Amino acid sequence: MCGIAGFWDASHAFTAEDGGAIVRRMTDALSHRGPDDDGHFQDAAAGVALGHRRLSVIDPTPGGHQPMTSASGRYVIVFNGEVYNHHRLRRELTPLGATFRGRSDTEVMLAAIEQWGLEAAVRRFVGMFAFALWDRRERTLALVRDRLGIKPLYYGWVGSLFVFGSELKALRRCPRFANPVDRDALCLLLRHNYIGAPHAIYRGIRKLLPGTWLSVDQGMAASRVDASTLATRAQVYWSAREVAQAGVADRLHLSDAAAADELEKLLLDAVGLRMEADVPLGAFLSGGVDSSLVVALMQAQSMRPVQTFSIGFHEKGYDEAGYARAVAEHLGTEHHELYVTARDALDVVPKLPSMFDEPFSDSSQIPTYLLSRLARRQVTVSLSGDGGDELFGGYERYFKARAIERGLDWIPAGLQRRLARSLSHRAGLYESLLAGANRCVPARIRLKRPRSKIGVLASMLDAGPQEQRYRLLMSHLRDPARVVLHGEEPPTGLSHPELGPQVREVFERMMYSDLVSYLPGDVLTKVDRASMAVSLEARVPLLDHRVAEFAWRVPMRQKVRGGEGKWLLRQVLYRHVPRALIDRPKKGFGVPMGEWLRGPLREWAEALLEPARLREEGYFEPEYVRAMFVDHLAGRVHEGGRLWDVLMFQAWLRETRQPDAHPRDAVANACGTHAPAGF
Repeated sequence: MCGIAGFWDASHAFTAEDGGAIVRRMTDALSHRGPDDDGHFQDAAAGVALGHRRLSVIDPTPGGHQPMTSASGRYVIVFNGEVYNHHRLRRELTPLGATFRGRSDTEVMLAAIEQWGLEAAVRRFVGMFAFALWDRRERTLALVRDRLGIKPLYYGWVGSLFVFGSELKALRRCPRFANPVDRDALCLLLRHNYIGAPHAIYRGIRKLLPGTWLSVDQGMAASRVDASTLATRAQVYWSAREVAQAGVADRLHLSDAAAADELEKLLLDAVGLRMEADVPLGAFLSGGVDSSLVVALMQAQSMRPVQTFSIGFHEKGYDEAGYARAVAEHLGTEHHELYVTARDALDVVPKLPSMFDEPFSDSSQIPTYLLSRLARRQVTVSLSGDGGDELFGGYERYFKARAIERGLDWIPAGLQRRLARSLSHRAGLYESLLAGANRCVPARIRLKRPRSKIGVLASMLDAGPQEQRYRLLMSHLRDPARVVLHGEEPPTGLSHPELGPQVREVFERMMYSDLVSYLPGDVLTKVDRASMAVSLEARVPLLDHRVAEFAWRVPMRQKVRGGEGKWLLRQVLYRHVPRALIDRPKKGFGVPMGEWLRGPLREWAEALLEPARLREEGYFEPEYVRAMFVDHLAGRVHEGGRLWDVLMFQAWLRETRQPDAHPRDAVANACGTHAPAGF
């Protein structure tokens, strides 16, 4: 795992010497992603500079140094990630005349690109990657991101420079960086707790979508084609939408045992490929289905005990360390466990704005960082179980959404809308009635936070199609543009489900939505930033694209059965771990954020949410935010998640001291008189 950054100064605003200093500042900002080595390349005649920070995992010798030039001298690459099938590709390329100086996957990538061309080569890569490729002959700069969005890649404009980088902190090192906050992207943060691709927190900057590549030529760089327009020019080499539609149209017709055999074969190869490293390697283990399966398949292919890592919490309802310990004992791993206190977790909070670099507010970012820090004490690479829920239907919310849909089916649409209006207008009355009823029933069946439940029910009744109801289930704020001043929420796949695959089964449409939005925007962002903050490479074998393509061909009856998701994954796991160690309710990987905001984090939150401060900064409606905070402190509602969204932006704003984006013509000052019109 590494960090990459660079720019194209097509107008030659900077001398070659200054350009070298700029790209070094950019890569210095990414030293946590690559503490072992750094390198830089400049094509002074073109104004192009590429930079790289290296975390040495495969071929730690100078033979793996980047930027790397192809054998012919035509291509120069900076690459973040791993191409796991590089040995197989090397054997395929050698008879075709390719020669190799070292053992790195980067050298194989360049040889593949020279032999087959960029897109054809990328289609052969099995792995996680984000890379920039400078073609010295054609004078084009290509940016490429892996199929499922495991590795990040930003691009856009800082003044006259076309820039790219693994993280925004590299782009902020460019001279005169003054890109304002994108208030529309801020709306997305308040809805989902992340800003999904192609959007980014800065105007003029975008994230490259998973499964795409973008080619920038001299004309585009010189004319400063705005980032929004560039996003529309990205070419798709792997489409989750097409994979889903093709899989549903060509279902597997296998017995349960045969389907489990096929999946186990695929997963053994995916896990085995990701066990190659010239440095110590281990795995995260929560004791759940996904991580237990990954560890079981690692141990089945290892001659020595696999190193596994888990953390526990003393707070009731948040601790799964005992389950992980039991699985580790059964499999015979070398298990490392750490119980963290509230103080340990709270000490992480000041680090989050810099660590995540862009406002991000999934509070499980805290235990993910603590787990990564624990693992880094022993290993440089750790395998993770992410992806099983999205591919095999594991999230509880899928079942909840289906239950809501079935419960509302019998109510005529007109009556649903009238009930929604009644609940909204008389929320206080219904809350009082429910509170009275709560006093008359045993504590175990009392309705918690009745006002919140009334609001959710009203929104569900008024939502319309099932996909819109699912969007509400996935939303923190249901109308963030009311809270973000001068913000307008941009369209996304969740708000426009018609952009997704033509799939009849509602359950699978929800899974697809998560695969292309929640997975890369939240889960993979969290794992990448938390692990890279401690220079740990995280690998995700369940997200091998071959596994994803197989999963979409699996019939729903082999994914969900008996009211339980991930049925087929479980059948493979039961071959290695007893059911008794696995079959239990899922707790998730969270922290008691609501309680902390009423307790040890209250003073910190008070300062960030002070109304005068909010008015001066001008991003949020102060009265709304203050009322939400006061109601939460009083225990009338549980607003921990929504408040955390606002607080993570506020903390990030304080950390980065960004200029205001209102009025919108401020971008002209930020980017010069030739600021792209689409900023």
